[in-house]
Amino acid sequence: MRGIMLLFNVPLLEIQTFFLIFLRIGAMMMAIPLFDSKSLPVLVKSGLALAVCVLLFPLVKSAPQAVLHDPVVFGLRIVGEIAIGVIIGLAVKLVFIGIQMAGQIAGFQMGFAIANIMDPATSDQIPILSQFNNLLAVLIFFAINAHYWFIKAMVESYQVIPIFEFSFSGLIVEQLVALTAGMFIIAIKIGAPVIAVMLLTNVTFGLLARTVPQMHIFIVAMPVKIIVGLLFLGFSLPFVVEVLKIIFNDLGESIFVLLRGM
Repeated sequence: MRGIMLLFNVPLLEIQTFFLIFLRIGAMMMAIPLFDSKSLPVLVKSGLALAVCVLLFPLVKSAPQAVLHDPVVFGLRIVGEIAIGVIIGLAVKLVFIGIQMAGQIAGFQMGFAIANIMDPATSDQIPILSQFNNLLAVLIFFAINAHYWFIKAMVESYQVIPIFEFSFSGLIVEQLVALTAGMFIIAIKIGAPVIAVMLLTNVTFGLLARTVPQMHIFIVAMPVKIIVGLLFLGFSLPFVVEVLKIIFNDLGESIFVLLRGM
């Protein structure tokens, strides 16, 4: 009976602070590509977010008591906490979208536009090369310990942006626009070898169609484009790996620029 009384003697301020930490961390985890999978049970995501909250709770200062008694302001600040997590998760997600886009562009050039597979993470149909690039990016992400940037962002987000201190500024918009533009740059960088080779291959087949009209160019071109594309995809893998390392290392800096803007 005494244990139950002690349990309910926890100050309301501490409970509210823990709840706000859970909202920010939970929103962050729900937004990043590695945890937004529909195949991953919600209970697992919630349990992981709860475990992180327990670890972070001693490091976080409680929110001001005066603000917590105003329901309207409290509700708006809750939205702000969720926005912080979503924005950080979106920064990571934009990078992976750019990587998948590179595979989509290259696959379209190779003739894989009609060959889609089911992505177990999103339950959507995506091109084969997009799935290949995504899996390769996830492996590189963990191999170079890039996930430590995300963990560091969780911890330092409360030092840069204490609870209830979120403010939307033009710097956030500028950085998000820059990350969105960078998504297309990432797609071109990663898909450049295959895209360039496919362009030259199409030009070659165009010249052959003009010089040798008897050749059934569409029948010959399809398997040749696939073989050449896969061949140069294999040759470009070391280049792609190095580019992914640079991209993921720059991602940490982008996240902290976002935090400073908030």
